Amino acid sequence: MKIKLLTSALMAAMFSLSAQAALETGAAAPSFTTQASMDGEEFTYSLQQSLNLVGPTVVYFYPSAYTRGCNIQAHTFAINMEKFHDAGATVVGVSLDSIERLNDFSADPEFCAGELPVASDTDGSIARSYGLDVRDGRPGFKDTRGVEVDHGFISRDTFVVGADGTIIGTVGGVSPEENVMTSLEIVESIASR
Repeated sequence: MKIKLLTSALMAAMFSLSAQAALETGAAAPSFTTQASMDGEEFTYSLQQSLNLVGPTVVYFYPSAYTRGCNIQAHTFAINMEKFHDAGATVVGVSLDSIERLNDFSADPEFCAGELPVASDTDGSIARSYGLDVRDGRPGFKDTRGVEVDHGFISRDTFVVGADGTIIGTVGGVSPEENVMTSLEIVESIASR
């Protein structure tokens, strides 16, 4: 009995690793529709449609395309995408980047590699609906390509949304790789139930 209680406590702690995310496990995930890019092709992304057609969806917010940590995170998602699909889940990244920047990022073989969609939230309304802070950009800040970043930033927080639209788990305050792998553990645990 003690082992079962300990396991339940550890699972609950693992699924609530976010240091900054305002929305918590069990909350309703705000639905959104916005422009996104997959492998360089722009399309209209709908969270509700993803939940209806596929099921659990990992919504990961990140500061900006073509920045060090975000490059690592996108690449880690891309190389693990088959595992997410095997667990019955999809993934979408959300940032304040313009759709033009995301067209490049989504197709870049070093990062998204055409494996996952990235969505544009230029006014920060999606991030704010999830309770995340939107910070102003820094004048003169350049991405890893040497291109000036002309938008604000949001924190690296991830929400695993169940097919019923509720948040199953949150991940934040960890490295880009840990963010991806913890998200994968959450969706795999759902699939094994």
